[in-house]
Amino acid sequence: MTQELKLEPIGQKQEPTEASELLEKQWDPNRTEKGTIDDYDPHLHREIESPTTNAETLIHLLKGCLGTGILAMPEAFKLSGMINGIISTFLIGALCTYCLHVLVKAQYIMCKKLKVALLTYPDSMKIACEMGPPFLRGFAPYAPGLTNFFLIFYQMGICCVYVVFVGKNLKHVGDEYTSKPYSLIVYILIIFIPFLLIICIKNLKLLAPFSILANIITLITFGVVCYYVVQDLDNFNDRPAVGKIVDYPLYFGTTLFSLQAVGVVIALENNMATPKNFRQPLGVLNIGMVLVTIIYVGMGMMGYWKYGEHIKSSITMNFNIKNILAQVVIISYSIAIYISYGLQGYVPVQIMWSNYIAKRLEDASSTKKTLFEYLLRISCVIITFVLAMTVPLLGLFISLVGSFCLSALGIAFPAIIEMCANWPENSNPRTMLFWKDMLLIVIGIIGLSAGSYSAIYAIAGKLASGDY
Repeated sequence: MTQELKLEPIGQKQEPTEASELLEKQWDPNRTEKGTIDDYDPHLHREIESPTTNAETLIHLLKGCLGTGILAMPEAFKLSGMINGIISTFLIGALCTYCLHVLVKAQYIMCKKLKVALLTYPDSMKIACEMGPPFLRGFAPYAPGLTNFFLIFYQMGICCVYVVFVGKNLKHVGDEYTSKPYSLIVYILIIFIPFLLIICIKNLKLLAPFSILANIITLITFGVVCYYVVQDLDNFNDRPAVGKIVDYPLYFGTTLFSLQAVGVVIALENNMATPKNFRQPLGVLNIGMVLVTIIYVGMGMMGYWKYGEHIKSSITMNFNIKNILAQVVIISYSIAIYISYGLQGYVPVQIMWSNYIAKRLEDASSTKKTLFEYLLRISCVIITFVLAMTVPLLGLFISLVGSFCLSALGIAFPAIIEMCANWPENSNPRTMLFWKDMLLIVIGIIGLSAGSYSAIYAIAGKLASGDY
């Protein structure tokens, strides 16, 4: 039995984290020598109420990575082609794992230089810009806001994906029992009140038992999916080895959405009893990401092999809906995703509340603060539902969120932080580290630009034709 992990939102302010104060006291950006930082180990100064063991951290990592994205992987393989999908997913998994290593190591270096135990992601970006090349220092005041923007967009995007996923799956089952099928919007409106109620739960401990139930349902769902996809398989060679090049950015966005877990990784490493074991060659991060990548490759390959060009945006919608087992699994997994909505929605609410709203209500009464917090939660739900009804395209929305947010948060930003954290000792233009980080930044920018453009273009085309 694993203990409940207390995940602090990665964009939420934690003390002491005032970036400018820390930098002014501990670090001179014009200093060229290393100074005396080797005697300070941030890991030894972390005060964690209930630290997690290596095994518990690994379980939490798997839990954080295995979500709705796994059910979209077969459609992603349709976009990439079978062989290309297998190879590319392993490569993207390796890229995500490496970038997570880069981010965690760079944060550790900055913590040593500043002599602090922890840094949030937004403060890491700000301090990195102030430590780094002179041309980045003017951007430092805006770095936390930009980072929070991507974090909020990412988490709200996940919430939109969850709404569309639950709505589509309920419609898939509901159409079997209605003489005249209702529109998807009707099903989305039906689930509005339940989603609103769960995000208004401020104490995450109340959701802990339901989270355990959601994990059990998820495991059962994966087992049933495997049961369906291994039956009556066509010839493997009937599936194209390589898809259309214009579809590859959509595949990239979906796979990045599925594999990248930057927020979870930061929180997990920060809560470990033995954080030094996190980045070891056979440590938690490598073992977890290898397992996750293998699972995603297996799901994508088998799902596409089974259903081919008929694969849907979620493989559950390919099941024979007349089968009671399929209906039970679809409804059960929808409940699991509904529970997860409360957890995912908690993060953007806390980022916006802690960084932008609460500080403006310092002198307000507790009643007024509570009112504004609930208005924020209600507003977040309304926004996600409006977007879900406007763009009810599950696969394309997953690709858009993955391309736009995770190309920045998971690839480009870690490279920028590493470059700046090592500046000027090991990261000037004469070193391999500089050019390696520049390559990652370019990959992130291309992934963001090409993937977002392809997803938006495809969404516009679908909406114009009414094909959704």
